[in-house]
Amino acid sequence: MNTEINSRIPVALTIAGSDSGGGAGIQADLRTFAFHCVHGTSAITCVTAQNTLGVKRVDAMATEAVVAQIQAVVEDIGVQSAKTGMLLNQEIIFAVAQQVEALEIENLVVDPVMVSRTGAQLIDDDAVKTLSHTLIPKAVIITPNRYEAQILSELEINSVEDMQAAAEIIHKTLRTKAVLVKGGGMQGDLRGVDIWFDGNKLEILTCQQVETKNTHGTGCTLSAAIAANLAKGNDLWSSVQQAKEYVTTALTHALDIGKGQGPVGHFFPLLRN
Repeated sequence: MNTEINSRIPVALTIAGSDSGGGAGIQADLRTFAFHCVHGTSAITCVTAQNTLGVKRVDAMATEAVVAQIQAVVEDIGVQSAKTGMLLNQEIIFAVAQQVEALEIENLVVDPVMVSRTGAQLIDDDAVKTLSHTLIPKAVIITPNRYEAQILSELEINSVEDMQAAAEIIHKTLRTKAVLVKGGGMQGDLRGVDIWFDGNKLEILTCQQVETKNTHGTGCTLSAAIAANLAKGNDLWSSVQQAKEYVTTALTHALDIGKGQGPVGHFFPLLRN
């Protein structure tokens, strides 16, 4: 239904938190959508006070407000894809899952934000369970980092073989169409190595390693780039490949701002000038 409302301009929806520092969250998502010539819409789940040094405060939006934002966008504009990021709590996760089903939102990319790439858990265990059982099964792809994949697969991950096994377990147990286990939190040569599994094809995706401390928002940017490519009508596998290439190039033009970890350079063609 919602994909037919606007057939001329691709539209993507991000359901995620706001990053006041502009490096991640909906700010990163909307910049990524714009780079790909996709109209970006948003439903804000929480507001964070953060900068390059870390998060100072998090305030959740009322669940009803999150639902209202999603409905306002989909019922009028329509979306060809959507992605989720930080959903923060069990109530919001459940409500988002209900809206995805009720509004028949297609091409859902779930970035299961629950553990940072340093290993710090960001949502409680009840929220993790709700995410796993209500939202993830509705996704065409999920993009867990090393630590999130450990939680979802109940497998300790220290090698590429562990990443492959985790991807297969997550695909089987959570019934998502495809899994992309990200290696950004891995060490040494495995940093930046991702594993794709869709039930048939098990692939290792590699890229040039970029030496920079400014990597804030890479996970958000990757999932948003996948959603943007899906909104443009690309198939899932090519969307993932193109998204990974985009993130790698954006990392080579990362912004050295603030006193901590800066963001990737989403509009790198402009930065070259």
